[in-house]
Amino acid sequence: MIRNTRMSNANRYKLGLFGFNCSSGLAMTKVPERWDASWENCIAAARLAEAVGFEFALPVARWQGYGGETDSEGSAFETLAWATGILGATEQLVAFGTLHVPLIHPIFAAKVCVTADHIGQGRFGLNVVSGWNAGEFEMFGLPLREHDERYAFTEEWVAILKQLWEGPTPFDFKGRYFDLKGVRGDPKPWGGSRPLLMSAGSSKAGRAFAVKHVDCLFMTIVVDFDRLGAEVAAMRAAAGRTIGVYASGHVVCRPSQKEAQDYHHYFVHEMGDWAAFEATVKGREQQHSTPKEQLRPLAARLMGGLGTFPIIGSPDHVAGLFKRMHDAGLEGSAIGFVNYLDELPYFAAEVLPRMARLGLRAPAPVAA
Repeated sequence: MIRNTRMSNANRYKLGLFGFNCSSGLAMTKVPERWDASWENCIAAARLAEAVGFEFALPVARWQGYGGETDSEGSAFETLAWATGILGATEQLVAFGTLHVPLIHPIFAAKVCVTADHIGQGRFGLNVVSGWNAGEFEMFGLPLREHDERYAFTEEWVAILKQLWEGPTPFDFKGRYFDLKGVRGDPKPWGGSRPLLMSAGSSKAGRAFAVKHVDCLFMTIVVDFDRLGAEVAAMRAAAGRTIGVYASGHVVCRPSQKEAQDYHHYFVHEMGDWAAFEATVKGREQQHSTPKEQLRPLAARLMGGLGTFPIIGSPDHVAGLFKRMHDAGLEGSAIGFVNYLDELPYFAAEVLPRMARLGLRAPAPVAA
């Protein structure tokens, strides 16, 4: 059953704010205007995104930052509580929580998510992460499993979650990782249907998991537009069902292409926190989801937006990139800015009308 939320609206290309629960957002930069993820700023950004017609808010789950001078993402709100607060402060925006599934038991997670879902009256979604930074798992005293085994664990975790949300209880569950007796879970999610599930694995195993088990897959690395369409079509064919495929990106939009590129060069190359970058490279080598030989050539992308796709340019250029993504089969993007509150009003005033003229979105009001 498809929920009647903004995620199911008629816009052909959906938009969401990404990573604004974390200090510095997605950027590793020392510029003074970098994102301050205070609760007041999070609420203001969520309400602004809702006012201009964005569909969703997507947080990053972090337990430690990247070090360096700024310790990018070192201060981060826990995402389930954060999403619950965002839902309580908005009326239409869909808010996702993000969970590292090995750190949270599925019975507890199911209950917390249902609570958020009722508070948001069906506007909650869950991003399941199978494993990321080794240092964070060490904080919890847990091993970071071998890459493909992480998804085998998550398959069991999600099966328990879905049974609690959709199936009869009590039930027993016996698998490789869980042996549970008499599992109960009430209340059920809001309105007789479960929250959206998403994942963002870039590896072969991660995408294989996504096509079997989730509703939305977010692709972090969009490298080659010529291959993107075939890649998206292959994922949908493998799923054999409806699955949303989205991108994630970081935006710098200015009146001219040169202004946007100059600012991008400034905050990445002149004011970048390169010590934090080195820690990022080390972490991604440990997680094995990005081939090691690709990491350093992606330096500007990692510094500008944690490896997400760079959307840098004039309003015409930015809207055109979204059109190319749509034409390749993507359904939307989760995007970050150096400063969400400073930059979103210009994006809304200049890019959203162009996207409407391209047939990607219905005209939306521009927030004051």
